[in-house]
Amino acid sequence: MDDGLQLDVAIIGAGVSGLYTGWRLLVGDLAEGATRPSSVHLFELSERLGGRIESVFLPGISLAAEIGGMRYLQSHVIVDSLISDVFSQELTPQDFPLGDDKHHYRYLRGQRFKADEWANAQADRRTFKTRYFLPDEVVGFDSDQLFNKVIYDVLMADPWFQERYSNQVKFTAPYDYTFELTARDWDDIKPNLTYRKPGPYQGKKVNDLGFWNLLKDQVGQEAYEFLAVAGGYYSNTINWNAAEAFPYLVGDFSLASVEYQTLKGGYDQLGNTLAQRFVAQDPSGKRAHLWGQNGLTALTPAPEGSPYRYVLTLNNVQSGKSWTVYANAVVLAMPRRALELIGADRFFTQPQVSAEVRKNLDAVISEPSFKLLMGFESPWWNQEFQAVAGESITDLPMRQCYYFGTDSVNSHSILLASYNDMRTTPFWSALMDSPHQQLERFKPRPTALASREALAQVEDLQAPAVMVAEAVSQLQELHGPANPVPQPYVSYFRNWTDDPYGGGYHAWRAGVSVRDVMPFMRRPDPDEHLHICGEAYSDQQGWVEGAFCEAEKMLQAHFGLAWPAWLDSQYYLGW
Repeated sequence: MDDGLQLDVAIIGAGVSGLYTGWRLLVGDLAEGATRPSSVHLFELSERLGGRIESVFLPGISLAAEIGGMRYLQSHVIVDSLISDVFSQELTPQDFPLGDDKHHYRYLRGQRFKADEWANAQADRRTFKTRYFLPDEVVGFDSDQLFNKVIYDVLMADPWFQERYSNQVKFTAPYDYTFELTARDWDDIKPNLTYRKPGPYQGKKVNDLGFWNLLKDQVGQEAYEFLAVAGGYYSNTINWNAAEAFPYLVGDFSLASVEYQTLKGGYDQLGNTLAQRFVAQDPSGKRAHLWGQNGLTALTPAPEGSPYRYVLTLNNVQSGKSWTVYANAVVLAMPRRALELIGADRFFTQPQVSAEVRKNLDAVISEPSFKLLMGFESPWWNQEFQAVAGESITDLPMRQCYYFGTDSVNSHSILLASYNDMRTTPFWSALMDSPHQQLERFKPRPTALASREALAQVEDLQAPAVMVAEAVSQLQELHGPANPVPQPYVSYFRNWTDDPYGGGYHAWRAGVSVRDVMPFMRRPDPDEHLHICGEAYSDQQGWVEGAFCEAEKMLQAHFGLAWPAWLDSQYYLGW
C-alpha cells in the first residue's frame, strides 16, 4: 500500500484488457499533440493476473492445461500480431489441434456414435438419423451445417441483403454453405437485416430478435434442442441477440476450415508477458506498478482545488486495510459482474449518465461456465479409440470433454473432463462447497512421476471427491463400456460463475443497439475521464481479441495514442 498515491491513470483489473491498456499507454506511439501519462498503475483484486485466462500445470505433466480461455484464431489480428511479432522473443505459438472426428464420440439421447457419422452418410448419399424428431428437410444435417442453413436462409430472404451481398454467400452443394463476409460487412448487415419469414416475427429487425426465437421459428423447437445440444455450447443458442449470433457462428464455430492456435507454456503467457513488459517500463515502480490483491471499493470526485480528478478507495486483501489513490483518469477493465459489484454506475456524477451506464451494464448477458480438469497416468482415449486431440460431446451434464494431450517425455495426460455452460452449471454447483456444506476433496494419488510431496502442494486445489466421481461416471457413459475410464490421479476445477467474474463469457441481449453501446461504454460521459473496456462490451465476446479491440479503440479515441506500427493498418477494429 502507498496511501495518498498520486497517478495520471489508474487501471482497475489486471485481466488482458487492463494489462494491454497499461502497456500501450507507456510504450505506444502518440498521435500528434498528445502527451504520455507520467504514471500508470494497475490494481487487481486477486493474486493472479490474466482474468479469465488461466493455464495450470498438474503434477507429473509438463503440458499446460487451460482452465479458462484457451485458444485464438489467426483472424484475431491483434492477438496474432502480439504473439508473432511484438512478443516473438517471449512467446511461441503452437497449434491447438481439433483431432479427427472419426475418433470422437457423440452421445445424445442415449444414442452413441462417432462424430463423423454425418459426414460418412452424406458422402455415401445416405441420411444419418439421430433420436431428434427433426423436420424432414433438415434430417441428416449436423449441427454446424444446420446453423449455416438457418443463417443463409434468413440472409437470402431479405431483399436488402440480396441486393448488396448475395454474391458473398453461397449454397454450393447439399449441406454446404459458404460465407465470404468481412467484419465490416457484418457491421453493415447486423443493424439493417430484416426478418422476412411469414409469422410472428415478420418485418422485425434481426437485431431485435432473440436467437432462440429465430431458431424455433426457422426449424422448430425440436431442431433448436438438437442445435443447443449437438453444437456443444448452450451459450451459443440462448436467447441472445440474433444479429450478433450470425457472424459469431459462421466465423468461429461452423466452419470446417477453422484452425486454432495457443501458446507453448500456456495461453496465459500472453497476459504474463504484457505484465512483464508493463512493469519493465520502470523497475522502481513509480511510473508503472502492478498492485495485486488490492480491490476498488469506492471512487468519488476529488475535493475542489485538488490537482487530481478522482479519489479511489482500495482495500488491501492481505491486511484488510483501506488506502487512498488520487488519479486523473480511471479505466475499469472488468467484466459485467465485477462492474456491478463495485457499483460502477454510481461513479458518474450526472444522474442521466449514471442511469444510462446502469442500463447498458445490463445490455449483455453473463454466461455461466464451469471447467473440470483431470490428470491420468496414460492417455486412455488414445489407447482405446485413437483420439489424440479434440472433443466429444454429450447431452449429459458434463457436455464436452477435450483430449488435451500427453506429456512428450512420459505417458501422463490431461483431460478437460467437463466443459459446460448455462443450463448445466447448476448441476455441478450442487457438488461444490457452499456456506451450507463443506465437501471432502478428491485425494490426489502419487504416481511414478507425481510425488506425494508435489501432490501435497495442490491438495487445496482439488475438486470435491463427489464431483470427480460423478464426472468419471459420465465420462464412462459417454464413451461406452468398450472404453473403460480409469480413475484420475489429480484434478483441478474452476467455476467461472463465481464472483467477481459472473460467467466465463458474455452475449449481447436482443434489441440492444450494439453499435451505440460499445462506444458509449468506452467513455460514458464526455466530461469525465472514466472508461470501461473489456471483452464483455465488445463484438468479439468470449475472445481475448474482443478485449484488445475495445482497449485499442479507447486508447486511440480518448488517450491520444496513434495506430500501432505493428498492427495491419487495414485491420477493422469494429464499432
